[in-house]
Parts: sequence; C-alpha cells; structure tokens
Amino acid sequence: MAFWRADGGKMPDCDVEPVELTAVRPHGNGIRRRSVSAVLLPVAQAVPVLTRARAMVQSGNASVSAALWGAGALIALQLAARGRLLPGLSPTGFDAWRLGPLDGDDVRRIRDLAAAMPPEARAVPLPGSSPVALPAAEPLLRAFVDAVADGLPRSPAARHLMAGPAFAARTPVPIPEQREWAAEVAAGMDAGVRVSLRLEGDSDAWDGGDFGDSGGAGPKFRAVVQLHSLADPTLVADAAELWAGAAAAPEQFGARTRIDALLALRRGAKAWPPLSRLLLTAAPDVLQLADDELLELLGEAAERLAAAGIQVHLPKGLTKELTATGLLEPPQRKKTQSDLETFLSSGQLLEFHWQLALGGKSLTEEEMDRLVEAHRPVVRLRDQWVVVDQALIRKVRKQRGGELTAIDALGAALTGEVEIDGTSVPVTAGGALEQLCARIAEPEAGQDAAAATTGQPAMLAATLRDYQLRGLIWLDRMTSLGLGCCLADDMGLGKTITLISLHLRHHERSAHGPTLVVCPTSLLGNWEREVQRFAPGIPVRRFHGPGRTLDDLTPNAFVLTTYGTLRRDAALLADTAMPWGLLVADEAQHVKNPYSDTARALRTVPAAGRIALTGTPVENNLSELWALLDWTTPSLLGTLTAFRDRYARAVEADGDQESANRLARLVGPFLMRRRKSDPGIAPELPPKTETDQPVSLTKEQASLYEALVRESLAAIGEADGMARRGLVMKLLTGLKQVCNHPAQYLKEKNTKLAGRSGKLELLDELLDAIVAEDGSVLVFTQYVEMGRLLEQHLAARGIAALFLHGQTPVKQREEMVDRFQRGERQVFLLSLKAAGTGLNLTRAGHVIHFDRWWNPAVEDQATDRAYRIGQTQPVQVHRLIAEGTVEDRIAQMLKQKKGLADAVLSHGEAALTELSDAELAELVTMRRNTTPWSTDRQRTTRGSRT
Repeated sequence: MAFWRADGGKMPDCDVEPVELTAVRPHGNGIRRRSVSAVLLPVAQAVPVLTRARAMVQSGNASVSAALWGAGALIALQLAARGRLLPGLSPTGFDAWRLGPLDGDDVRRIRDLAAAMPPEARAVPLPGSSPVALPAAEPLLRAFVDAVADGLPRSPAARHLMAGPAFAARTPVPIPEQREWAAEVAAGMDAGVRVSLRLEGDSDAWDGGDFGDSGGAGPKFRAVVQLHSLADPTLVADAAELWAGAAAAPEQFGARTRIDALLALRRGAKAWPPLSRLLLTAAPDVLQLADDELLELLGEAAERLAAAGIQVHLPKGLTKELTATGLLEPPQRKKTQSDLETFLSSGQLLEFHWQLALGGKSLTEEEMDRLVEAHRPVVRLRDQWVVVDQALIRKVRKQRGGELTAIDALGAALTGEVEIDGTSVPVTAGGALEQLCARIAEPEAGQDAAAATTGQPAMLAATLRDYQLRGLIWLDRMTSLGLGCCLADDMGLGKTITLISLHLRHHERSAHGPTLVVCPTSLLGNWEREVQRFAPGIPVRRFHGPGRTLDDLTPNAFVLTTYGTLRRDAALLADTAMPWGLLVADEAQHVKNPYSDTARALRTVPAAGRIALTGTPVENNLSELWALLDWTTPSLLGTLTAFRDRYARAVEADGDQESANRLARLVGPFLMRRRKSDPGIAPELPPKTETDQPVSLTKEQASLYEALVRESLAAIGEADGMARRGLVMKLLTGLKQVCNHPAQYLKEKNTKLAGRSGKLELLDELLDAIVAEDGSVLVFTQYVEMGRLLEQHLAARGIAALFLHGQTPVKQREEMVDRFQRGERQVFLLSLKAAGTGLNLTRAGHVIHFDRWWNPAVEDQATDRAYRIGQTQPVQVHRLIAEGTVEDRIAQMLKQKKGLADAVLSHGEAALTELSDAELAELVTMRRNTTPWSTDRQRTTRGSRT
C-alpha cells in the first residue's frame, strides 16, 4: 500500500523512508503523470493505519481515499471472522489465502465500495497505457481484501495445526504441484452462482394432514436445489429449470453455471455427506430426505452447510420453538401457610416431571403423550409443523416422573436447573415451592408487609438502623421457614444487636426455646454486656469455665459458650431438657474446615434455627462457604466433592462467570453480605486512610536476609516432597522475622533493640507523633514473640502499652479493652490471630500492621476493631513493608491480584511451597535498587466512597 498526499504536501516524518512514485494527478482541466513522494507499507502494517483513518475522516484528519481503503480492510476482517477463508495458489505457484465463498450480500458490499472509489485512491497508472488509464476499482479492491485475508491465518499456532508450513508460515511457500486442486477451489470461490437448499414436503405437509399414530408413514420431505445469480442477487431459479433450459434470463447466471453449481455441491457434500447423492444424478435438482437426514438438516447440518456457502431455507409453516423444562411441585394438596413453613422439614419428596411448551405455552398431557410416542422428526401440533428433538423426547419418555428431596428441589428451583442422570436440566418451581422461592429469592427485597410494619421488638433497649431492621426481618423470615442462614455484615455493623433483636422477636410471638451462642473466648464478655445492655431482663449465662451448668434453663435465656467448650461438652449441649430455639456461631470462620473437631461438634447440636455470623464468609476459597452453609442449611450445596466439581473449580480456577452466577442464585437467599462501603449502610462513618509504609532494612537485617536466602535455596534445591515444602515454609517465616527485627529471628531476649530494625524505627516515629497528639493506636503483629519485644522496647522508652495475645485470660482481656477504651493507655499491642476479630476498640484513630498476614480479609478484620459503628474520628491504617524483600513482592501482588497473587489469596503461604526453585528465588531474593513508592499506595475511604 502506498500512502501519499494528493495535495502535493510533504509526508509526515515516520520510521519508513519515502520513495518516489509515479501517480496521476489533476492538471488544469485534465490530468498528468507526476512523480510524488510516498510511503510504502506492507498490507499487514497498513491495515491498522487504514482502520484508524476510517474513524478519523469525520474530523478531517484523514482523506476520503484512506477511509475507503479502511472500509475495505474492515470488510476483509469481518469476512475472515465469519470463516470465509479458502486456500489457493498465486499465479506464480505460492500458497495464498483468499476470501470466499461470498454470498450475494458480500459481493454487493464489495461492489458498492468499489463504485465509490475516487481516482486518487488508485492513482498509479497502468503501465504503457495511452491515453492514461487507472486500474479497475473492483479487481483492485478484491485483490486488497484477499491480501488482508492472506495474513490473518498465518500465526505460530497455525504451524502446529497444519501438516507443513504451507498456508501457515509467514513467508510464502511454493506448492506448484497443487495447482489443479487450487484451480478447483478458485473456480468454486469465483463462481457466478450461489447454491441454496429449499426444504419442502408433500402437498399437504405444511397446510394440513397429520402423522396419525406412531406407525403412520407421514409426508415425505425433500431438499430442492436453488441457484442464485451473484450478478443479480434477486434472480433465483431451481436447478431443475436451469438444467432443462427453462430458467428466465439464463445469461445472468453465467456460462459456467452448471460447473459452478456442481463445485458448490461438492463442497457442500464434505460438510453434509447426503448431498453427495446429487452428484450421481444427471440433473442435481432434488434430494429426497430420510427422517434422520431431515432432522440433521433442521439442526447442525444447516450450520455446516452455511459455513460452506450453502444456505438452507425452512418453510414458514415450520417452528422449532418446542422447549422442555423440569417442573418441581409438592404433592397436590391445599396450600396453607403451615405447608409453606414446614414442608422443607417434613421429609416429604417433591415430584419432578417434564413440562413441554410450544411458543411459551405449556402442552397438555395428551399433547405430551403424542410427542413422546412420535417417531418422526416433524410433528403436526396445534395447526403447525413442529420440529421434534428425538433425543429430548427419548429423555422425556425415560424420565416422565421422579422425586427429589425438598432441599434438593429448593436448590434446583433457585439455580433454575437440576442434574438428572448426569445431565443438567432446566427447571421451574410450582406450588408451595414456587411461593417459597418468591419469598426468599432476594434477601433484602419482597419483605412481608406485616413484618415490615411491625418494626423492632418492644423489649429492645435501642433503636435499630434501617439496614439492621432489614437484617432482622430477613433473619426472622428465614428461621420461621425452618431455614438456616449466614449474616455476613462487615465487622462493626451490628450483627450482635441484630441477633439479640431476633431472639426478642421470637419470644414476643411465642415461647421459642433458649438461644445458644458459640463464640471465641475473647467475645464472651462482649456478648454478655450487649445482651444486658440491649435486652435488660433477659437471662444470660456463660457456659464456660469450672462449675458450668445448664440447670434451671428458661425458654427466653441466652447461653454463651466458646468453641473450646463446645468441643468438650458437645454431648451435653446436644441433649438439653429444653431444645435450643436458635444456635448461633459467631465469628463462624472458626468452623470453615468442615473436618475439624469444632465443626463436627457444632453439627451435633440440634436447634430449630441455625445462624452463622461472620464478616468474612470466604477468607481463602469457596469450600469455606460450603462449610458454613452446609451447617446452617444441610445438603443445600450437595456434598463437598460435588460442590468443588460443580462450582469451586469452575469459579476459582477457570473464572467461569456462568457458574459464578448460578452459585450466586443458589446461595444469595441464604447469605446477607453488606459492607461499610455500601451506599446507605454506614454513612456516618468517618474517613479511613490506608497507607503502605515502605522501610529500608538495616545492614544487619540485609546481611541476615541474604545469608538466609542463600543457605535456604541451596538446601531447598536438594530436597523434594514434604521435606522441600517444610524448608520453603521455614524460609518464608525466617525472612518475615528478619524483616521485623533481627532479635526476633535470632531469638534474643533482653537485648538491645533500637537501631537494628527499619520497621522499629518507623514505628517509633509514628508512635511519637500519635502520642504527642494525644491519639490512640492499635499495633497488630502475627508473632507473639515480636509483640513481647515491642512491649519491652516501648517500656524502655517510657511508653506504657497493653499487650493482648492468645494466652491472655478472658477476664484480663476484658479489663484491657475497658482500660484502652477509657483512655488509660494510648498504645495497644495485639496478636493478629487472637485479637483480629470481635473486639470493639473505637478509641483508636490509628491502626498499624507491623507485619503482613498476606491475606487482606484477615487484615481488614483486624482494622475493623477500630473502624466500626461508634467510631467518630478518622482512622489511619499503616502497613509496614520492608522494601526490596519478599514482603514488598507479596504486597504488590496482593494489590494487583494477578499471577501468583491469585494463588496466595486462594491458598495462603502454602501455595508458595509449590513454586519452582527459580520462581522461589525470584520471589525472595532481595532487590537493592527498588522503585520509589508512589502516592497511589494510599487510599482514602469515607462512608460508601473509596
């Protein structure tokens, strides 16, 4: 392609040197040859330039000529995308791709574009022409679109698909021995006619008649060959007329009509073999169809023929709108509110049967029987011919009825499909099941009018926020239907008060049984205080510690216990004289492993309603979600193995959006997830600023880090299996400890700490500023040893700090929280695992993560100890990260969420043990020259805006 300026101006500067080119230009009232400066580009490089020019012509930044060739490039790309590519040979015997076969619309587009081609778009004069003559527009445009098409299939991937380099290599390949074959292909491609098939039947096939019983012969169907003139796409004739010389205007079809038609049918026979019978006849005009051939022609065969350039025209009286879905219905009986609320727990089976519909209208039982008994691909039904999928009919015949458990039927109704004999079948719900789905399909929509107007319980000594009231109504509706659920609000949005309100709501209506709350030890005091505060007069007791008992338990009581106590006393809690009305698992992520002793114990305790409370329903992978919901609503998600096969792998590994949407429909009614950033949830929350704080290693830290990497990589290279995994985990742990402080890694006690750690120096700077401003701060570390070192260091500096960790007794924990909230201490050191959930520490205006957990969800939970309802001051979050180290590398991956980050987010540090030696070295090797950290590592959140 030659690019030049018709106005004679200078070409813009580019990487390609301009050349002198002879072109035809206007001269006075005539034209003349002139030498012009032009830039020559191969077609492959010219195409993107031309397509951009087509878009720029309206703004005056491109010529009409360039826009026209851009339109030609677009036609070539569109035809190639439709698979209109055929192999052939160039005149000199080299492999070449061309566009074809083309239908009438394709030819018309090319001709219309060629007719609009201005002279300057083809301004190179034909050699030796006198007077001056320019190339014909249409052949030139056809040559161009073929050239565009020739480059598209030639790719590295094509080399693996082709038997040799021909038609795949970038450079042309000589194959003169294939000239005869190429000539046949080219003849078919450049044909003057296009072939199509018109489906028709006996005289009464579309206007009346019937198949009668299953043994009836029924009408016969045939495919009639039609020929379309490419010169005049409106001209159509049956092949029989052309062969008999009876067609109107035969000259419009061209002199090669019969040869072109036979070549087209030969191509079609490769796509659909029954067409080969036409090639054996003197006049290939009509193909009589067997039933199986008719069904093929009504389905995939038509698509294959269309790809070969042969369209199949179906009669107007034929419909393919027969659909089949499964219908789920409880046994026929009078529908009452009691039915709706109890049929899930009654153990009754729901009927499954097929429902066929034509044009969206259900068929009667008699009509369904006729279809099941039919043996033909087309059936007369409701005054029209209906295409019948025999495979579907066989399935309906085989499974006319069936039964599902109520919970399986509910899951099928929510997802819109059920698996029958390994096949996914679309389903709809009827009867009480349909009513149930309508009530629970949207957790915050469709609230019962009566419940919505009832408001909060009269005994509640507080005013619920709007979103908390909606949560209460949802919990009440789900538990009253006998369904468990998971309230997964962000930490600090008031899950506790919402659950207390639910307990009061139940007991306002009737005696419902006591509520058992299972929670981490650190939350016992918080639950007791909250019940006493918001539900005064409601008995509350701790089932924890020595002397614990369930004697004299009243129906309206709250009982609080811990996961540790649950493991030890599961049998006692399961066999109470008074059945539990509600069983609540707070911080339910503690039972995310369904095979743990805690999860097994929790499943043994019966209750009328089960509720999971958590701010992170999924910390690492979807199997954790299964563990929560299989406890609250057993069997809803099937077995864990089936859940992983159907959902987890498809969503986590393949990013399958359809599977993700289906899973969302299934779990959505049973899980209410709300975040502080959601509009209208917590607009009163102050701003939150999150900052990644880079620190440099000291010389001592850098020496320890490099020595540890060098020695560990050598040992890892010689190990394999579990031993290698252990060494990798040891390396990662050691590197994180070195980044914190050499004394932690070296296990030094009562030693000098100042001046040896970049993180400690930055911590001192931050604490000095916070304390000077009379602020309060939470400092999280995942290592108890590091917490003790920090406590020692701050004491030496005269800063009194509290330190809460896993070994802190419950009573002392509560005293620490109270002292901090009263302002007696400004600095609170906390072990991330022991204090990352459940605590209310809203006095803090700063949160410092001294080291990284490598799981954002866990860190966010820890931050939410301060950033929660009740916080009135801005919260600043500081994450300390050692520059150029594994911490820096992981921080970037967590932020970008790509590559290795996905593995870390899914499986934690364990995923890093599967890295190759080279990948591991790349991850942990210290980089001396790190890129300065930019301000985009700071993020500010205010209410719902981020």
